[in-house]
Amino acid sequence: MSMLKQREALLAALIIVLIGLVGTRAPVFLSAASLGNVLTDSTLLIMLALTQMFVIITRGIDLSVASNLALSGMVAALLGAKVPGLPLAVIVLAAVGTGLVLGLINGWMIGYLQLPPIVVTLGTMSVYRGMVFVLTNGAWISSQQMTPEFIGFPLTTLFGVTHLVWIAALVVLAMWYVARHSRFGRDLYAIGNEPGSARYIGIPAARRLMWTYGLSGMMAGLCGYLWVARYAVAYSQIAYGFEFTVIAACVIGGVNIAGGVGSVGGAVLGALFLSVINNALPVVKVSPFWQSALTGLVILTAVLINARGNKKNSRQILPLHLINQNAKRSAA
Repeated sequence: MSMLKQREALLAALIIVLIGLVGTRAPVFLSAASLGNVLTDSTLLIMLALTQMFVIITRGIDLSVASNLALSGMVAALLGAKVPGLPLAVIVLAAVGTGLVLGLINGWMIGYLQLPPIVVTLGTMSVYRGMVFVLTNGAWISSQQMTPEFIGFPLTTLFGVTHLVWIAALVVLAMWYVARHSRFGRDLYAIGNEPGSARYIGIPAARRLMWTYGLSGMMAGLCGYLWVARYAVAYSQIAYGFEFTVIAACVIGGVNIAGGVGSVGGAVLGALFLSVINNALPVVKVSPFWQSALTGLVILTAVLINARGNKKNSRQILPLHLINQNAKRSAA
C-alpha cells in the first residue's frame, strides 16, 4: 500500500504542475472562477469513478454506467416536465431508484448467475441506451420544459460552493468510510484478491457483487439527474461514451484493472487529473484530436505502471498458514 500512496502523491503533484504550466500560458486559468469551474466539472466524474472503483476491485467492470445515467436522467427530466408541481426530492429519488434497479439487474446476473461482467454490462449498456430512445421516441427535453428549481439546484451555491461540489464531497467521505471501515468494503477487496479464498472464509460473494453493481447504478441514477439539470437538456445520447472516461479515471488513479487494489484518494485524483486536462487543453488551444491522443497515452502509461506494481500492491486477505489450518480442520 505504500507504493499506492506514493503513486497518489505523484499524481497530486502532477495535477499541481499541470495547472501551473497551463497558468503560465493562460493566466486566466488560475483565476478562482476558472479553478472553481474545473472543480465543478469534475464532480460527476469523481462520483462515478468512486463506485466504479469498487466494481473494478472485485475484478469486474460496469460498462453500462453512462447508459444507466442517461436513462435515469431521462426519467428525472420526464417527471420534471410532465409533473411540474412534483417536489424535487421525489424526482431525485426516482432517478436514484431507477439507477439502483438497473445496477441490481447487472449485479444479479454477475453475482448469482456468475456471468462475465464485461459481457453482462456490454449488453445492458445497449439495452439501457435503447430504452432512453424508446421512452421518448427520440425526442429531446429542453430547458423550457423544466422548472427553474429542477435546473437550478446543482449550481446553486452554499457558502460560496455549488451543490454539486458539496454532494461530491459527501460521496467521497461516504465511499472512504465504506472502503476503509466497513465489512462490505473489506469483503470487496478480499473478493478481488482471492475469490476462492473469500468464499472459503464465508464471504457472501454473490450478494456482495450484486450490491456493488447496485451501488454503481445508484450513483449513476443520482448523476443522471445532476447531469440533466446542470446542462438543462435531456436526450438519448447523454453521456455517450462517458463510461470509458470513468474507467480511465480509475486506472489513472491506481485502481488495478485485475482487481484487489484501489483507493478512494486514487480514484478522486484520477478524475481530477482528467478534468484538468479536459479543461486546460482547450484553453491553450490544443486540437481536440490531440486531446484524445494525450488522454489515451496517459491511460496506457497508467496501465503499464499498474502492471509493474501488481504484485507489490496486492493485499492478502488471510494469512496462508491460517487458510491451511482451516483446511485441515475442515478435512478432520
